[in-house]
Amino acid sequence: MGTSKNHSTKENLQVVYEDNHLIVINKRPGDIVQGDKTGDMPLSEVVKEYIAEKYNKPGAVYLGVVHRLDRPTSGIVLFAKTSKALTRLNKLFAKRETQKIYWALVKNAPPKTEDTLIHFLKRNPKQNKSYAHIKEVPESKKAILHYKLIQKLDNYYLLEIELETGRHHQIRSQLSSIGCPIKGDLKYGFDRSNPDGSIHLHARKLTLVHPVQKEEFTFEAPTPTDVLWDVCK
Repeated sequence: MGTSKNHSTKENLQVVYEDNHLIVINKRPGDIVQGDKTGDMPLSEVVKEYIAEKYNKPGAVYLGVVHRLDRPTSGIVLFAKTSKALTRLNKLFAKRETQKIYWALVKNAPPKTEDTLIHFLKRNPKQNKSYAHIKEVPESKKAILHYKLIQKLDNYYLLEIELETGRHHQIRSQLSSIGCPIKGDLKYGFDRSNPDGSIHLHARKLTLVHPVQKEEFTFEAPTPTDVLWDVCK
């Protein structure tokens, strides 16, 4: 997965927002949100180190993982700094009372400039892949997203995606099924990988009601520094 410079450390952590209850990070592609079988240091542990050092906290730092992003994806990841905030945020995400906006760069023009995609996704755990079906199949989950074309580059199309459901590899699988695999996403049909192992999928914005302050917040993460992302406005 690329070199260590592609991963977040407590020194280079991209903090979008922080208060007593939550911390919002702009995840680099290559970061894993929670520990997995690779044994690589997860972003959750990096954030704990950052908090411990910043506030000179002895002992264990509390940090709750609210949601995840795929490893090759970049963008907004929200963590809870208190158990009260975690409980409330978990409810918000479970009830889908959040707005999640993603940007994706795809090589082929989508069939329509904007559309709602509804599929039934069936996950294959062995392959760590989800297959999109038009009709319901056994053990599938309904997946809904809305996309619109927001910019045409020389060789790619920038799509803005609003997720209505949060399924495993949902955006990657659904876009692939309409002939628009995401740049660098070999698993879902793009012809070559990105050199750093990333894919051009970025969690751009997250809007939700703050678990304690009860006001609506929108968090926005800048895209990674890269030739293609840099021309996206």
